[in-house]
Amino acid sequence: MITLVKRPEPSKLAGVFAPVVALLVTFIACAILFAILDRDPWEALRVLFWDPLFDETMASFTRPQLLVKAAPIILIALGLSFGFQAGIWNIGAEGQYIMGAIAATSVGLVCYGTSFPYIFLLMGLAGIAGGVAWAMIPALLRVRFGANEILVSLMLVYVAIQFLAAMVTGPMKSPTAMGFPETRSFRDFPPAFNGELISNTGLHWGVVAALLTAIAAHAIQKHHLFGFQIRVLGLAPKAARLSGIEPTRMVVLCLALSGGLAGLAGFYEASGPTAKLTTDFPSGYGFTAIIVAFLGRLNPIGIVFAGLVLALTIIGGELAQLMLNIPAAAVLVIQGMLLFFLLAADVLVRYRFVLHPVGVG
Repeated sequence: MITLVKRPEPSKLAGVFAPVVALLVTFIACAILFAILDRDPWEALRVLFWDPLFDETMASFTRPQLLVKAAPIILIALGLSFGFQAGIWNIGAEGQYIMGAIAATSVGLVCYGTSFPYIFLLMGLAGIAGGVAWAMIPALLRVRFGANEILVSLMLVYVAIQFLAAMVTGPMKSPTAMGFPETRSFRDFPPAFNGELISNTGLHWGVVAALLTAIAAHAIQKHHLFGFQIRVLGLAPKAARLSGIEPTRMVVLCLALSGGLAGLAGFYEASGPTAKLTTDFPSGYGFTAIIVAFLGRLNPIGIVFAGLVLALTIIGGELAQLMLNIPAAAVLVIQGMLLFFLLAADVLVRYRFVLHPVGVG
């Protein structure tokens, strides 16, 4: 019989190299997957992980897009990392992302045709408010009735998707949509609505917001009382209560923080890359951010690098679908394998296998 026994003191060096090992094992597993799909493994790996960064014929477009794809994922993952450290499991960031986009777009549509100079700022605040409001539903249900925030936040994702469909086919539908379920395009709005950072690259202010948020999150987690309280609550809930940390207050704060950043990500995505809301707006970023949060070990700096890696799999996956006719589901499998191997590597860092001989009687 084989059992897992916790190591007295996990190796710090092993902890540092565990993500690297997980990434290498993922490459090997990807090669096997592509071979099963009757594709050249080396060519598929090149298209997935090398060409988006170093192929000069396409890198001028894919490099900026790497930051564009990573920005919303990083923003959401940073918010989730606070709650996850405290043992508060917000699995419904996708719904908060959608509701933030709806709230921000609503403000933009109300101000359509005006020249108010601070509309972009108001849209951002509305996006944060929309995400926070949606996150407060599981927060208050847990605090007041002891409801499981995992189930509530997850179910609210599907409510948000249906609400989005109702909005883009109803009150928010563009009068020039010709029957399509979509809002007005922000590209038709005055310059005050434009969140583009560098012209003709797709880069928008969400990229800057993601990097600044990562710096702020690192400072809070490492040097602020709030970060210390989160770690104590996650590691020793009983000790946290005895020390005066209120779990209900932390639930509300962590869910509000994660919801607000998810809503902000929705705002940047709606006003930038998609430039409008449609029924296809849900992108799965809220779920991908869960992988990124754990791949980055709930560390803000690690999350930035993990977000870039996941964005690379998204862009590389799109290229692989186009150039090699690889199924879209294979990209999701790759992301899942990356998380699986990372968690497996973490287990081996913290635990060791012990073989217990089974007696023959």
